[in-house]
Amino acid sequence: MLRRALPRGRKPHVCIVGAGVSGLRCADILLQAGIKVTILEARNRIGGRLCQATHCGNVVDLGPNWIHGTDDNPILDLAKETGTATHSWDGRQSIFDDKGEPISEEEAHDCSETVWTIIGQAMAYSKENSASIPADKSLRDFIKEKTQEKSRDFPELALNTRKQKLMLQVAEMWGAFVGSPLERQSLKFYWLEECIDGENLFVAGTYGKILAHIAAPTLKNADVRFGQQVSKIISSGEDQTSSVKVELSNGESLEFDEVVMTTPLGWLKRNKEAFIPPLPPRLSDAISNIGYGCLDKFYITFPSAFWDIPNSNTTAAPPPPALQNISNTTSNTAPLHQSPNAANGTTSDHHPGFTQWTCPTYADTNPEGWNQECVNMASLPAPHAHPTLLFYTFGPTSQSLAEVLRTQPADAADAAILAFFKPYYARLPNYASENPDCQPVGVLSTNWTNDEFAGYGSYCNFQVGVEAADADIETMRAGMPERRVWLAGEHTASFLALGTVTGAYWSGEGVGRLIVGAYGEGSE
Repeated sequence: MLRRALPRGRKPHVCIVGAGVSGLRCADILLQAGIKVTILEARNRIGGRLCQATHCGNVVDLGPNWIHGTDDNPILDLAKETGTATHSWDGRQSIFDDKGEPISEEEAHDCSETVWTIIGQAMAYSKENSASIPADKSLRDFIKEKTQEKSRDFPELALNTRKQKLMLQVAEMWGAFVGSPLERQSLKFYWLEECIDGENLFVAGTYGKILAHIAAPTLKNADVRFGQQVSKIISSGEDQTSSVKVELSNGESLEFDEVVMTTPLGWLKRNKEAFIPPLPPRLSDAISNIGYGCLDKFYITFPSAFWDIPNSNTTAAPPPPALQNISNTTSNTAPLHQSPNAANGTTSDHHPGFTQWTCPTYADTNPEGWNQECVNMASLPAPHAHPTLLFYTFGPTSQSLAEVLRTQPADAADAAILAFFKPYYARLPNYASENPDCQPVGVLSTNWTNDEFAGYGSYCNFQVGVEAADADIETMRAGMPERRVWLAGEHTASFLALGTVTGAYWSGEGVGRLIVGAYGEGSE
């Protein structure tokens, strides 16, 4: 076990770089043990990638919207403690084909069932055969093989050409879970995308109260400094008298006993030179090897939810069994692990909670035919419902729209964003171009792909080509305690919580406990 020694009577002083969930939780653990904590945060607020904004009179999450998994999940406990409303949908999904025509409820149900059955098979295959799966094999490769396969094990997958094509198009939804396209998802390490079991809950009341609860003890008892951009982390040695110097972009230099870096993986990838001496080769490689997605979101709000008017086509069908029975993952735009009885979920009085436009060939603003998905915010429970479509984008779509936001004035950029999404919302029920209720009143772009402090992206993922992703995660999780430098964040979490708020929370807690343990009675 790691042990530190300090002169009698002196408390250790720990610097945490970043006031996101992992940094705030780490600070709480350290403060409880009597350790002095300084947080250096580049932004002018807490939360990091977990934050909210007001859009057309409604508070919405710019970062995560979901609690992934309900079995022994501390974030769910905090939601209950703070009275934060959560929501699950009834399992229905609306799917449009590549010509923009809605496919029938029966076909959507069958297609979704088959795709998720294959995805479940992929998870099991990845778990059992990871060591022998080629690093360049993708989840898309596996799905394509299974849709073409005619064997005694999968007789129901002997599909006609049209259905095979539709299955692959529907499977493109995976990109909105991890922030990168389906063909980039490693099959070898697909098993790392499994998360805590139980339901996936949409945080209808936003993460605002949860974040405030996590932050409260730190804001009260730590020295939290905003607008402090770290430029160098300089370790002076590896003995009991060594320390760590932190240099800021304004020229200021501070010295600490330990430094916890909670900066996003994307930031680490672009700022390895900030560490002096250079990072150990194995840690540097681990940071390079793990993927980093670019999931972004666009809230488009209307005068009223024209698509959500009850009609005869909104009869609920039961969710496909595969959506409940396979291993849980970080689903954002599909009814995976929703409440099996939908007791607190959407009723058939609403348009389905999830809509997907598969590989559109009809949109001039999307010549590449990038898959589009949205969540129906009008179907949230009162008082949290509002007439908004929440579009999730990933990979090249996010990068293309980020360029629009980066290069055009705000009004022109908003107009371009709305023009991009119009071919999709214009295909929803009851749309009429002459109806004022069908004209957007505003759009809010999360714009993480342009965010320097987020590392120009969203969260970690596992892309084709990675050879030892599990060992890479463990290497980052270990950090450099011999240099008194630690890493925390969703990218260093336990394997069942990578890329989630829960993972960030647990990782900060874990590093905090390791530091407390290292100082033993010195932290009393």
